[in-house]
Amino acid sequence: MIDWLLRLFRIRPATSTAGQGHLTFGATSVGRTISRTGLLLKKQLWIWPIIAFVILATVGFGIRIAIERTMKANLKSELETVLNIECAMLETWLKVQESNAQSMANDQQVRDVVAKIDAIYQSQNAPLTTEAAEAVPATNPALLNQLLAQLGQELAPGMSVHNFTGYILADKQQKILASSNTELIGRTFPEYEKFLSRVLEGEVIVTSPVASVVLLKDERGRVRTGVPTMLVVAPIRDSNLQVIGAIGFRIRPERDFTRILQLGRLGETGETYAINKEGLLVSNSRFDDKLILLGLIPDLEGSQSILTVSARDPGGDLTRGYRPQVRRAELPLTKAAESVIAGGSGVSLEGVNDYRGVPAVSAWQWLPKYEIGIITKVDYEEAYRPLSILQIAFFSIFALLALSSVAIFIFTLVVTRLQREAQKAAIEAKHLGQYRLEERLGAGAMGIVYRGHHAMLRRPTAIKMLHVEKVNEASIERFEREVQITCKLNNPNTVAIYDYGRTPEGVFYYAMEYLDGIDLQVLVNRYGPQPEGRVIHILKSICGSLYEAHSLGLVHRDMKPANVMINRRGGQSDVVKVLDFGLVRALDEAKSSREQGGLTGTPLYMPPEAIQTPDLVDARSDLYAVGAIGYFLITGQPVFQASSLVELCQLHVDAQPELPSKRLGKTISVELESAIMACLEKSRAKRPQTARDLATLLDRCATSRSWTIEEADAWWGRHERSAASDASGTASSASQSADTSASRSAPGASRTASSGFDQTIAGGNDPANS
Repeated sequence: MIDWLLRLFRIRPATSTAGQGHLTFGATSVGRTISRTGLLLKKQLWIWPIIAFVILATVGFGIRIAIERTMKANLKSELETVLNIECAMLETWLKVQESNAQSMANDQQVRDVVAKIDAIYQSQNAPLTTEAAEAVPATNPALLNQLLAQLGQELAPGMSVHNFTGYILADKQQKILASSNTELIGRTFPEYEKFLSRVLEGEVIVTSPVASVVLLKDERGRVRTGVPTMLVVAPIRDSNLQVIGAIGFRIRPERDFTRILQLGRLGETGETYAINKEGLLVSNSRFDDKLILLGLIPDLEGSQSILTVSARDPGGDLTRGYRPQVRRAELPLTKAAESVIAGGSGVSLEGVNDYRGVPAVSAWQWLPKYEIGIITKVDYEEAYRPLSILQIAFFSIFALLALSSVAIFIFTLVVTRLQREAQKAAIEAKHLGQYRLEERLGAGAMGIVYRGHHAMLRRPTAIKMLHVEKVNEASIERFEREVQITCKLNNPNTVAIYDYGRTPEGVFYYAMEYLDGIDLQVLVNRYGPQPEGRVIHILKSICGSLYEAHSLGLVHRDMKPANVMINRRGGQSDVVKVLDFGLVRALDEAKSSREQGGLTGTPLYMPPEAIQTPDLVDARSDLYAVGAIGYFLITGQPVFQASSLVELCQLHVDAQPELPSKRLGKTISVELESAIMACLEKSRAKRPQTARDLATLLDRCATSRSWTIEEADAWWGRHERSAASDASGTASSASQSADTSASRSAPGASRTASSGFDQTIAGGNDPANS
């Protein structure tokens, strides 16, 4: 995609003819658009959506946790509230049924009739008590039928008022003595044994819904067995308040019991239902119609979940097509059912399966007196729907931010590539602002130097520009700093800056005077040690340049032979120019800033303090390097020679330099040797304190004026062609570039010893270290 965009926007520079201007990429509308995107690239705006994404993700995660906790607390409270209300309503209703049954059982007329019926049955199986014998004859079937009819009449009004649909009367042996359903009379039923035994001990009991054991009418009027029914049973007492039997009344659970539970429905999927000790639902489910489709209840008219569906976990969501591989009776109970049957109460907000296999949040409570458990639940998906909506909203925002970050990043890459193409196009067109490029002089790690001329002035100019691939905040900052610092310096021995700017394509450049001489490194490498008078002349010129810089509070920090050029300019020979103020630093700069963060300079010419305390270098540190340059010029060899950088640095810190005369093997001026050795003192206090002081010392040398204008002219007359060749080949490119000091060494043994140590190094993140 990027390549396609590049092909779409790429514009070839137009070929120029004499008298015609050069059409560059920056002249096009696309080029101007690219130029306006410079701020985007400089500020790296593409990273802000990523930062926003991270911040929003963190905030969203925190908000989600807070909302989830609040939602869970509210959900728990809501489930518990509904459950407690349901249980309270149900218990109230059950107590009302107990009270009604007890009231009817304590009615005097009912008690008298029941006593007589019981006496008749007792007389058939055993001798009657005196009280019973006096009450009724031993055998009188007509009287028994009369008493049974009378009992029904006595109970009818109360049953009608309390919505009881039938009754049973059992003696102490749990035999049914009377009933609204004649099929029950004279029989005992194991299903009744448990609750009748409790009633005969004096309790009033409401049973949980059970299936009828005889034919009964269901709610649709059909007569069948297995009809869900409830019984409220109370003890019958004689005149001595002794329990002589139990009377129970049938309640249709769908009328009130199930209706009360159905009030506990939350939202679209919430429900409250009851189960017995076996885990069987004893109230209707909210989802009876759907349970038929799932096969949990028979596909018959009037089929219900009550006493049909067991609260067992199928292991998967039946509503989504899951089907268990075992019979339902073999499945485990749901977590809520298992807990409530064990007699516990609790809340689960984690989304455990219900009897349909649908994850749900639940609350449950066991009613021990009635042996039923009440469960209130809501499907997990509905319960946490607000949280899901919030998550979707956040994820949507995250996705948009992520897409925008990717889009902006891709756009940045495309624009950067296009900008570099535009910069290359401008360079290929040999046109840079108001300057025409002619010949490439050299290139370094950070910049390229061209020889050119101003389009109008036609003045020869050296034009330095940043590498297209190396443009970044640090390189631009250093580039601008180099220009700004050098522009402050007006000494004729300092290279002059003419112009600085940036093309519409974003190419940073500055123009300086074109120097067609050679640097001191090449001078010594090619022509060997120099005469004393010439050395003094060169050092005094260097001192003039440095004195101005030091007076402005600036330290060069990278004085070395490769950064000093001698030229033939303005009709004068041996004009000295000091170059490369790219590593210069203000003396009053805050020491805590540690701009470079390590060694800065060239090891062969680095003073001890630059190695030990790089942040404390000052003007006298530059003078150490000037002394080392003088040593190199007079002897043709650096001050120290070592096989490693560590060893070289240690020599600068500890070793005493060999006298230049001894190194050279011949006598030189005592004043010159003393001046050079004074500069190379380990202690800054023993060195000349200013560049002017050093120039004064050099002036006192007997040979200070031995290098005359005539000798200089003669030298340039003999070597100008070879010097010019060196300038165009290597020296000029190195000296015109602030970061292109190449490795050069003196001939012979010194070449091997010093190889590689005359390159500029800069610690930390300084671009010069690139």
